[in-house]
Amino acid sequence: MGRYLVSRIAAIVGTLLIVSLFVFVLMHAIPGGPFDEEKMPLPAASKANILRSYGLDRPLGEQYLYYLWNIAHMDFGVSYQRPGESVIRLLGHVWPVTMHLGGMALAIAIPGGILLGVLAGLQPNTSLDYVGTGVAIFGLVVPHFVLASLLILLFSTLLGWLPAGGWDSPRHWILPTLTYSLAPLGVVARYTRVCVLEALNADHVRTARAKGLPTRLVVLRHVLRNALIPLVTIIGPLVPDLLTGSLFVEGIFRVPGLGGYFVTSVYDRDYPMIMGLALLGTLLISVTYLLSDLLYLVADPRIRYV
Repeated sequence: MGRYLVSRIAAIVGTLLIVSLFVFVLMHAIPGGPFDEEKMPLPAASKANILRSYGLDRPLGEQYLYYLWNIAHMDFGVSYQRPGESVIRLLGHVWPVTMHLGGMALAIAIPGGILLGVLAGLQPNTSLDYVGTGVAIFGLVVPHFVLASLLILLFSTLLGWLPAGGWDSPRHWILPTLTYSLAPLGVVARYTRVCVLEALNADHVRTARAKGLPTRLVVLRHVLRNALIPLVTIIGPLVPDLLTGSLFVEGIFRVPGLGGYFVTSVYDRDYPMIMGLALLGTLLISVTYLLSDLLYLVADPRIRYV
């Protein structure tokens, strides 16, 4: 286990290096810069001083190595568009909003998806199965921006029950949370249904039924326990996906989170912010995958990592 953890941590570090290099090259390959005339009209001397102060007058290779040296010392730089504001501090302002939204979506998607999937799997080819499967498919096939538009039209424009955007009160949280949670709910529900159907056809479940065990005990002790173990591999990737923000959901509902901040940073060519957001998302995804693998080990002791 120790060697496995060391190898996974080394892989995470390698992934961060690859992502940082890719994003760095891509940023500088795109035409334009953070201090171009159309964005920030400045005299030539002032522009040269600004470029020098941020190290943008150096060769690209030297800039990249200097950036790696700084982040190795937990210095992610300062924002170009918000002088004096460090990247870490700015991320600390917006990431809690995205985590709040993603956490609420997870709280709906995981229990709701498991419940729908279990009910549909225990009663296949019934009206309950069709309803659960229909909800799951709807969540999977309808894009975020379409669902957001439908919810705004219904609950804000026609009924007037909920605000169409903002993040000021719990009433503002409802529509973006519903929009954000439906797709992962569909994923969890569909996968849970398949796992339950497979567990029902397992030999030990048939044996338990043949011995006359009550259906409730068979479901709780044998079906659910074996059906929910594979869900760890599905839920693991959903967590970082929801906690790193959605460009569409946060943009449509004007949520001041990472998604909207990333779009603004790309438009402004705010290189330190772009790099910080990319590395934060990569780190969160990598760590969550590692934790999901370890949780899978706890859920199924038969698995051993070497």
